Amino acid sequence: MADDKMTVKAERDPETGLLTGHDGKARCWWHGGLEDYQRYHDTEWGWPVDEDRRLFEKVCLEGFQSGLSWLTILRKREAFRAAFANFEFGKVAQFTEADVERCLQDAGIVRHRKKIESTINNARRALELRAEFGSLAAYFWSFEPKPEDRPQTIDFATARTLGKTAESTALSKDLKKRGWSFVGPTTVYAFMQSMGMVNDHLEGCCCRQSVEAARDAFTRPVTA
Repeated sequence: MADDKMTVKAERDPETGLLTGHDGKARCWWHGGLEDYQRYHDTEWGWPVDEDRRLFEKVCLEGFQSGLSWLTILRKREAFRAAFANFEFGKVAQFTEADVERCLQDAGIVRHRKKIESTINNARRALELRAEFGSLAAYFWSFEPKPEDRPQTIDFATARTLGKTAESTALSKDLKKRGWSFVGPTTVYAFMQSMGMVNDHLEGCCCRQSVEAARDAFTRPVTA
């Protein structure tokens, strides 16, 4: 979400960044009032995740999103799941050049060779991470920023969310050192937002308090 380029289709409050929907509820502006995008905002974005398959899917899709709108990726997500074995990274790690060619012929996904090859590479690196830390969740959540270290997340003058943080830069650097690709600091920060490592729902958004309550109740995974 940090680098989403979609033009919103509804009026946002320039002082708060909030958008009031047809249901009378105020939300972060970026879903633009689109039904599927709003549903993603309400039910997925920012909610804490500790399931390795879902984490792998999220980090891969954020990589595919680089240079595109997240809405484009969201609307292709089921096709991505079909193409990449539901992001079961143990299976994706076994993909061959034939699978790369198959994906390049799949009009339902983003047909970008380097991103496809990156997903297969990252699946193999994910197996290494799981072997070292016990789970991807334990590794990723170890980069969660402390609440007191959280900076202002939105520039209301430009309606842009924060692109990267010290933690996303550190996670990006460590992933790259471990051989991952398409995991730049901005991509990683969008992943951190998506998986609930940070709660960037705006003050006054109808989801902010429930997401924060879920984060408070969430048991952070630790290395096995």
